[in-house]
Amino acid sequence: MEIDTIRSFLAVADGRTVTEAAELANRTQPAMSRALARLEREAGSELFQRVGRGVVLTPAGHELVPYARSIVEAYDRGVRAVQDMAAPDGGFVPVAFLHTLGTWLVPELVQQFRRERPDVRFDLRQHGDAGLVDDLLSGVVDMAITGDRPTHPQIESIRLLEEPLRLVVPPNHRLAERKSVRLKEAAGETFIALKPGFSLRDVTTTLCAQAGFEPTFGFEGEEVDTIRGLVAAGLGVALLPAPHSGGAPTAPHLQISDVKAVREIGLAWMKDRRLPPASEHFRTHVAAHAREALAARS
Repeated sequence: MEIDTIRSFLAVADGRTVTEAAELANRTQPAMSRALARLEREAGSELFQRVGRGVVLTPAGHELVPYARSIVEAYDRGVRAVQDMAAPDGGFVPVAFLHTLGTWLVPELVQQFRRERPDVRFDLRQHGDAGLVDDLLSGVVDMAITGDRPTHPQIESIRLLEEPLRLVVPPNHRLAERKSVRLKEAAGETFIALKPGFSLRDVTTTLCAQAGFEPTFGFEGEEVDTIRGLVAAGLGVALLPAPHSGGAPTAPHLQISDVKAVREIGLAWMKDRRLPPASEHFRTHVAAHAREALAARS
C-alpha cells in the first residue's frame, strides 16, 4: 500500500473528513474513498464506520493506527537520512522545547550550531511539558528540551543544566527591597503558578514543602510572562526563572537562601529511534554547549 494512502488513513483517524484528507493528498474524494477501501481489503477488516455524515475508527482501525504511524515515521526519517547524505552540510532538525526557553537557551544553541552548519533547517515547536512528550511519542520531533526529565519508558533523557529560580514579588511588596530572602518568608502569601501538568508548578510545590509550608495558589496560567505580569500587578508572588529578554524586570526577582531553588533542564529523545545525521549532530551540540549558554546569562 502506498505511503500516501497510509498518511490519508491517519488524517481521517485524527478527525479529518475524507474530503479534507483528499484535499491534503491532492486527490478527488472518490479516489480517496477507493484508496481507503483498498486499505481495508488488505487489512481484512473495516477500519471506519459511518456516524452521521462523518466516519470514526472501528476497533480494528484503532489497532492499526500505531503501526501506520510507525510506518510513516520510519519512511520520513529514512528520506531525511538520505537527503542528509546527499547534502552533508544541510538537513532538517525538528525540535520541541519549553515556552520559557525560547527567549534565551534555544536561540543561542541554534545560532551556535548554524555557524558550523548554516544550511541546516529547523522546525521549532513550543509547548508545556506534556506537549513535549506527545511530540516525541508521535514522531513530530526528534528531540525535546524539557523542564523535567520525562519518565516514559520509551524516552531517554539527560540533564543539561540547572536553571536558578527566583521569588518574584510585586514592586510594593514587603520583601521588594531585599536581594535575598528565605522562601519560608513567603509562607501565607498567595502564589501565582503555571497550571498543573507543567513541571515548574511541581517544582514550586516541592520547594515550598522543603521550606516547610504548602503554597496557596490564587491564580494559574500557561505562560511564564503572564505569571510575571500578574505578580507585577500585585496579585501574588511566584517562583520563576530570571527573565532573559533584557531590560529591567517589572517586578523584583529575589534570590532564595534556604532551599536550592533551581529547575532541571533536560534533553529527551526516543530510545529506539535512530536520529538522522543533522539531528544527531544537533543533539551532541546541545549536550556539549547548554551550560555555556547559562553561564553567559549569569
